[in-house]
Amino acid sequence: MNDAAPPTHRLLPGAPGSPVLLHVPHGSRVIPAAVRDGIVLDDAALERELDHITDAYTDRIAERAAGRSAVRPWRFVNRLSRLVVDPERFPDEREEMLAVGMGAVYTRTTHREVLRPADHDGQPLDGSGRSLVDGYFRPYAAAMTDAVTDRLAAVGRAVVVDVHSYPSERLPYELHGDGPRPPVCLGTDPFHTPAALLAAAREAFDGFGGTGVDSPFGGAYVPLEYYGRDPRVTALMIEIRRDVYMAEPGGAAGPGVERLAEALARLVDTLTDV
Repeated sequence: MNDAAPPTHRLLPGAPGSPVLLHVPHGSRVIPAAVRDGIVLDDAALERELDHITDAYTDRIAERAAGRSAVRPWRFVNRLSRLVVDPERFPDEREEMLAVGMGAVYTRTTHREVLRPADHDGQPLDGSGRSLVDGYFRPYAAAMTDAVTDRLAAVGRAVVVDVHSYPSERLPYELHGDGPRPPVCLGTDPFHTPAALLAAAREAFDGFGGTGVDSPFGGAYVPLEYYGRDPRVTALMIEIRRDVYMAEPGGAAGPGVERLAEALARLVDTLTDV
């Protein structure tokens, strides 16, 4: 956590000719002081929640992969915790995670405890939901949209690869956690994930004990301006089971980080050459 006002996101330039945008939305633990004031957990409980909810070291995996790629991909990295806002949720009633208090602004924890007191519509009682969406979610979404638009203008296509992680054991907030939990889960979208993209990811991550599709998490992130509309924007979510590369929850990174970075770099190179 941090008392300063940190930047909400960072776009790290890649090669001018790269269509690949590595998106790291959930890797930070940073919560601005003003946002911390609206969270009811004490400091120790909040640190435990951050251990469970943060996709630890995914920024490092993406960074290492970018450095090893023949053509450096672009990277869009969230600098704030998803407990501020979750940039990958729908900001309205379309979001199914509202059912467990995890829409764009979370009101419940991974263990379904109160994070922010909420009204009957699942919105923070203090009225901060709208200000958080306006102050953090919408600028992030606009910047990500601009990054994709720039790739389309430069290369004629954009490939958004989301870099996530997930716990080896199901947490209470998971709506679809009763299915397989493979070492690497590949999240897809019926419109934006072509078969060749999925096949390339399967091959790149084949050496970790198996890949699965859309279980326990599915879908792929595309800015709403392009979502379901523009086939030039393709997308895939990579969900890495945390015991593959770190001590759970919230512990040290292991050698799996470097192996995963190598696999991600292979995928980036394949996508760049297509």
